[in-house]
Amino acid sequence: MLTAMESLSRRVPHVLRLRVRYGETDQMGVVHHANYALYVEESRTALMRERGCSYAELERRGVGLPVRKLEVRFRSPALYEDELDVATTVGRLGAASVTFESEIVRVADGARIASVLVELACIDLGNRARGPVPLPEDLRTLLAGP
Repeated sequence: MLTAMESLSRRVPHVLRLRVRYGETDQMGVVHHANYALYVEESRTALMRERGCSYAELERRGVGLPVRKLEVRFRSPALYEDELDVATTVGRLGAASVTFESEIVRVADGARIASVLVELACIDLGNRARGPVPLPEDLRTLLAGP
């Protein structure tokens, strides 16, 4: 059970600002849906790096965090050259998984663009079966917050 302080610290978002590039849009200038996964991945890895844990270091240790579930709720289209803030928090910390929650907002008018939930499983990269393994305790501590 999380204490109120642990819950609050996990809810402090990491905010990544990005600008929609032309190659991320369709012929109508609207961001293609596949790019939202890239936006939240960039924000998620920046959050982890900010907390002292890089994906590269985890992988060197033999720990993988593949996407197990991705849910996107599209609310408004993002357009070419829009500036977007991607605010990401750590959601649920499971025994062998972690969930990140992101809100994407257009900077110019505050419009909510999308809400995204990404669940990552923790696996042992050295095991061919790559089944779930417990989150390393140091990673759990870093993700729980500062």
